[in-house]
Amino acid sequence: MKDKIRKVVIVGGGTAGWMSAALLKRLYADQLDIELVESEDIGIIGVGEATIPPIQLANNVLGLDEAEFLRETKATIKLGIQFENWRVQGEKYFHTFGAPGRSQAFCHFHHFWVRAQQAGYESNLWDYDLNYLCAEAGKFAKLQVNDPVWEMQYAYHFDASLYGQYLRKYSEKLGVKRTEGMIEQVHVHAESGYVETLTLKDGTEISGDFFVDCSGTRGLLIGQALDTGYEDWGHWLPCDRAMAVPSDRFQETLPYTRSIAHSAGWQWRIPLQHRNGNGLVYSSQHYSDDEAADILLNNLDSKAIAEPKIIPFRTGRTSKQWNRNVVAVGLSSGFLEPLESTSIHLIQSAIVRLITLFPHAGVTTQLMDEYNRQSQYEFEYIRDFIILHYHLTERDDSEFWRGVRDMAVPERITEKMDLFRATGTLTKDNMDIFLESSWLQVMLGQGIMPQDYHPLADTLTEEQLKQKLENTKKTKLQPMPKIPSHDDFLEMFCKAS
Repeated sequence: MKDKIRKVVIVGGGTAGWMSAALLKRLYADQLDIELVESEDIGIIGVGEATIPPIQLANNVLGLDEAEFLRETKATIKLGIQFENWRVQGEKYFHTFGAPGRSQAFCHFHHFWVRAQQAGYESNLWDYDLNYLCAEAGKFAKLQVNDPVWEMQYAYHFDASLYGQYLRKYSEKLGVKRTEGMIEQVHVHAESGYVETLTLKDGTEISGDFFVDCSGTRGLLIGQALDTGYEDWGHWLPCDRAMAVPSDRFQETLPYTRSIAHSAGWQWRIPLQHRNGNGLVYSSQHYSDDEAADILLNNLDSKAIAEPKIIPFRTGRTSKQWNRNVVAVGLSSGFLEPLESTSIHLIQSAIVRLITLFPHAGVTTQLMDEYNRQSQYEFEYIRDFIILHYHLTERDDSEFWRGVRDMAVPERITEKMDLFRATGTLTKDNMDIFLESSWLQVMLGQGIMPQDYHPLADTLTEEQLKQKLENTKKTKLQPMPKIPSHDDFLEMFCKAS
């Protein structure tokens, strides 16, 4: 089927629907009519959400004012994630958005650090990471620097419901049409299998040339109407439920997410300006909902301000995230637990990919196949990174942890671990959103210490090596006295703009 795309219909609101509407309308303007259909009778998950740095690219494309965005979404700064009890109970490590030391051609800083460790000069790798130093000190500033050694990559924590509302106001100002209503029927062309029209409960018919399915886990178009199929990854990632509850804000707002492992899952703590987001991701084979509620509510750092909300999920991906004239965005495209804060990034990358491969003159097999190829790789690489956290555990205190520790994992993970363990080498795959520094921090944090290092690390004498590490640490610490607290930054930045 090849007809020029003039009207795009988005099914569902929330972050997925309104981010799709905002980006499509911002970039295609008068070339496309955009209509978004949602029902206020259908709730959205809307928990406190953590993100990764590429969210800034989407906000910049939309031309959002950062201070306004922080105010409207009650956002805070995120410098990384602190993982607690993952390798063994009582131990913690950071996965920050920064990188340790100073990069050098052909040889990452950690190779010098490994050589120093083997020579008896012991230090904490994270002490060479400005993101970590600021996270530990509760500090943040938008540093304007010429030397990349002081660059501080960051993302946000924000209220996902407020972000959706913010993007809705933005989209409607651009001319996106919002239609309120519950979809009762999806009409599919008998021969082509393409979605043609939607019939709402009140009888209204909405037609379109192309459809974006943001209907959440229901997958109203991609799953129910087109029967696309689903790849289940529960055998690698056995958690299948989440429970979320907001609580009072802390007196001091941490500039990082906390991920705290329990006996059959993990708990998130996400600090916002007005409250804290909390939740427990768990396996229903090991916890009942009542047990999960007890664990969550008894491990809050502040008073709960609502009843816990249960969110069942099925880990995996829709087998074709673009099928005929429908692209699935958000939870309709699949689900990966939010351990590395990738949920909103997957929304963003899905719609950016659609914009990049948009079927200007009509849907083609070539565009559809390329979209699906990229989507599959991206989902699989994120899946593998999440599996890594579980599989590298040394915990032996529960059936859950013994199971994930001993399970067979995708070959790509084993190859990465073996290469790093033997030589300290890290490689970047094309569609992997995680940099070498991310794999480095998680593998080191979970207990893999390289047995060797790159030969370029031997170009220094032992005294020069020691001096290099000491100077690097001093350099990283240099801006710290001038950086304000996270809360002071938020107050000053939001008021100044």
